[in-house]
Order: sequence, then structure tokens, then C-alpha cells
Amino acid sequence: QVELVESGGGSVQAGGSLRLSCVVSRNIFSRYTMGWYRQATGKQRELVAGINRSGSLIYATAVTDRFTIARDNAKSTVYLQMNSLKPEDSAIYYCSAALAARWDPEYRDYWGQGTQVTVSL
Repeated sequence: QVELVESGGGSVQAGGSLRLSCVVSRNIFSRYTMGWYRQATGKQRELVAGINRSGSLIYATAVTDRFTIARDNAKSTVYLQMNSLKPEDSAIYYCSAALAARWDPEYRDYWGQGTQVTVSL
């Protein structure tokens, strides 16, 4: 029913920037809370940033002051602007949607297939 497609990943040097995009294939996009998650090799999936219907934000401590999440309801798209990237940011980044403002990965309703981000020295 709901499909999420991520784009914008790639390889950059430390200190560079990337902007990820996630398009949701539903006209009710504005009713969903949206989140960006990442999973590095050998580690569990973790929340990077989230935004609910009213615009309230949540960020992981590791990305505060460097990453920014935003949504465009007219385009059914959520973005993740990533600045001052570090090697430890390297991971597969996933877009996720849910009706409730609950950020634990196991309670999310829908997931994209992910986009790879690699940051080198």
C-alpha cells in the first residue's frame, strides 16, 4: 500500500555534505510521522532523526547540529540534510513512516529499501 523510495546516497570525503530524499507513494503523507534510520555493518538499526505531523523534531545525539530533517507535504517527500560528515556516519540509511509518533524501529509501519552513504578520510 505505502511505498518509500530513498535517493541521494553516495561516497563523500569527511567534512562534505549530502542530502537524502524519500518519496512516499500516498496522498495521505501528511498524516504520517517520518523518520530516518541508519544501520552500519555489524550494528543494529538506529534512529537518526524524526519529524511528526506538527513539525516536532527528534535527533540522535551523534548528529545534532550537523543533520537536519524536513518534510514537504505537497511533494510527499522527507529530506535529510547531512553536513560535516564523518567516517562514523557511514551506513545504509533508511526512510520510515508510521501513524504514531513512536520512534523505536520495531514499531515503524513502513520502510524503504535504503541508500548507502560512505564517508572517507
